Amino acid sequence: MKIKHPQYFLIFSILFTSMALLTLTACFDKSTSSTTTNNDQTIQISLEPIFSNFEFNNPLAMYQSKTGQWFVVEQAGIIKTFKSNDTATTTFLDIRDKVKFDGEMGLLGMALHPDFENNGIFFASYTGNDDVSYISRFESNNFIAHAQSESSILSVLQPYSNHNGGQISFGPDGYLYIGLGDGGLSGDPHDNGQKLDSLLGALLRIDINNTNTYNIPADNPFVNKPGRDEVYAYGLRNPWRWSFDKLTNDLWLADVGQNEREEVNLIQKGGNYGWNIMEGKQCYLEVNCSNAEYIMPIHDYSHAEGQSVTGGYVYRGTGISDLMGTYLYADFISGKIWGLSKNIDDTYTNKLLINSSLYISSFAEDQAGNLYVIGHQSGKIFVISEKP
Repeated sequence: MKIKHPQYFLIFSILFTSMALLTLTACFDKSTSSTTTNNDQTIQISLEPIFSNFEFNNPLAMYQSKTGQWFVVEQAGIIKTFKSNDTATTTFLDIRDKVKFDGEMGLLGMALHPDFENNGIFFASYTGNDDVSYISRFESNNFIAHAQSESSILSVLQPYSNHNGGQISFGPDGYLYIGLGDGGLSGDPHDNGQKLDSLLGALLRIDINNTNTYNIPADNPFVNKPGRDEVYAYGLRNPWRWSFDKLTNDLWLADVGQNEREEVNLIQKGGNYGWNIMEGKQCYLEVNCSNAEYIMPIHDYSHAEGQSVTGGYVYRGTGISDLMGTYLYADFISGKIWGLSKNIDDTYTNKLLINSSLYISSFAEDQAGNLYVIGHQSGKIFVISEKP
């Protein structure tokens, strides 16, 4: 994701340079309207404002516990919590003094322990003031976190300020998955995406149960092989948002592109997804490269459609039957929301569902499988609904 710098009050154009694709845009979403429409007449959906009496500042993620408690991650270093029928939010965690909030850095994700309702343990992912990505364990009770309980279980130095990745999530196997970008700048100058001895440019998988640090799952793909044991998949540029399908357990990951292509992947254990040899389905470093040793995206799109992909979820709700089994994702810059659906021959069809004017930082999923959209700059939350 290319996050807009909050100090700017005008929308700048996308600047293509030999160093990086920089996105400098306004501190407000382009629109908070829910009058977005669907150009596919077979799926009538819309974005409806929800939790509109709450104020969120630069929200990057939203999660719901098994008991219905909501948690909203704000980039500056605050997590707010509430129930759907509450009239106000409360501060769950405030670590602004430890978080470096600028551009693509900040408090980037959280994950509730699978037994959170009983043990109050959760994990946070953030960029520290020392330019280190931290994955930390915290304790809480009665929906109040104890900042002093922090225990850093994994830390990775970030060589540059962008491509921090940052999402963390527990998989259906009970292990903690961690997405880290390639370290930043442009073009992966340290080739981290293709280095198995680096934790950057990869999706990691660790076992945090019964320990204040972590263990390595015995079936991780590079155990007793060359490479870091934590690595689950690699060849990624900036895995900003990814999710598990509630029904099939498939792992969908959207990887932010460089100058030309954005991509959506289905992650396989041990898979190499090509960066920085490939960008999407085309060559990046070399004119005539071979893609035989890399796993190609399920779908990619050009920068004529958008410049920064935001991964979403497979719809498993009950309110919109036409969306069942469709993977929804968006573009942070263009505001477009698409759906990828699988065909009988195992190919995928991509459809534009909503052409919104929001800067979408994340999607969210509730316990019932309903999906939500998060506007980064306006701080507005929308629920995806069937259009009346």
